Amino acid sequence: MIRALLLVCAAAIAVAGCTNNTPPPGLSPHDVPASFEQRAPANAPVWPAHDWWSNYGDPQLSALMTEAEANNLDIVQAAARLRQADARAHQAGAALLPHIGASGSANTLYGDANGTAQHETDFNAGLDVSYELDFWGKNRDALESAQAASAASRADRETVALTVTSGVATTYFQLLALRERITVARANLKSSQDILNLVQRRVTAGFSAPADLSQQRAALAAELAVLPALEQQELEARDALAILLGRPPEGFSVNGNGLGALLPPAVAPGLTSELLRRRPDIATAEANLKGAHADLAAARAAFFPSITLTASGGVAYPALAAAVATLPGTGLALAGGVNIVQTIFDGGRLEGRVEETRSREEELLAAYRASVISSFSDVENALGSFAHLTAQEAALREQVIQAEKVLASAQRKYVAGSADFLVVTDAQRALYTARDQLSDIRRARLAASVALFKALGGGFNIAAQSQ
Repeated sequence: MIRALLLVCAAAIAVAGCTNNTPPPGLSPHDVPASFEQRAPANAPVWPAHDWWSNYGDPQLSALMTEAEANNLDIVQAAARLRQADARAHQAGAALLPHIGASGSANTLYGDANGTAQHETDFNAGLDVSYELDFWGKNRDALESAQAASAASRADRETVALTVTSGVATTYFQLLALRERITVARANLKSSQDILNLVQRRVTAGFSAPADLSQQRAALAAELAVLPALEQQELEARDALAILLGRPPEGFSVNGNGLGALLPPAVAPGLTSELLRRRPDIATAEANLKGAHADLAAARAAFFPSITLTASGGVAYPALAAAVATLPGTGLALAGGVNIVQTIFDGGRLEGRVEETRSREEELLAAYRASVISSFSDVENALGSFAHLTAQEAALREQVIQAEKVLASAQRKYVAGSADFLVVTDAQRALYTARDQLSDIRRARLAASVALFKALGGGFNIAAQSQ
């Protein structure tokens, strides 16, 4: 029992935060590492802001984010679920207060005795009050469970919003990168056509074999086949972005034909233990765990008797109706009582409820630990991906520069008759592939920066949410 309680404390301590990198009780040192293995960018600000996308310096991206936060249908659904959870918490809190209601009745009685008809109208009107004494804390536990569910729903709404905004950024970068690749493909196509014209002149003049012309025509056809595939991908990316904004794809457009000068902003994680306060999914798991602990306490309190006080008062006619005598006239009527209910035998239903809630608590504790461990994996992968893609982009830039020189040299040698046409085709294939890879790597590097912002919580702070 003591061990289970210590494990449950992990969530509450995670919310309160840690002044050092010591893992909270309930999490082993393997769950919360001392530091991140992957190196963060130098001189980068620690933790992203809520509007992390503004650091990309793209006004169109910021406008798309604003629209997504307002109109995305997943966010709308999450907000509605949050309002439902808040309403349930409000209902649970009502059990701690007295219930007051108004009541009234009127009955007309008719009778015939010894040939004489008689009638009488009896009525009463008053207030009824009932209040359940929460000796064992059952109602308080139910309220705490509902409040935890509301907190979980609030954090879940933030998780949905972060997923949507990161999806908007990633899709936006993919759309621009595809347009850039289409531009590159068209430039490659023009270059291939120029080379084809050159080969045609040499074949016509008798300086080159007809096979060279067929080979270049095949290369040109391959370049032509690339364009439709890229254009279809661009269409699908644009439609996906429209859906993320909560609008139909028809008539939706985005400006820009490439990534241009877009550069990923730098951001770095702080202490590993601080990540527990920065991830909305961890906040959801922690709130669910607190709710399960409250449910278990309420299930145990159900073994004790339920005591309810009742009272009513008002006016009535007759003032007093009894089996022996009736006091006629209108007068004040008062009543009071105490109800005590204690379960004696229920076939083990209460024991089963306790066991169910205890198992649920164990499940959610494991889910909480899984969220914590997964969060560190997300950050490590995002940091590593960003660093490796940065190095890969630099290498590809150099490859494109050198491939352009190789192709120019191969063309000069071919025109001079000192090189075979195969050298030209190999050089142009290498250049076109490098150009396309460079554009895609730039997109991947921007997407990796988005993944890092998401892995770090996207500006979420559980302390701010609890205020």
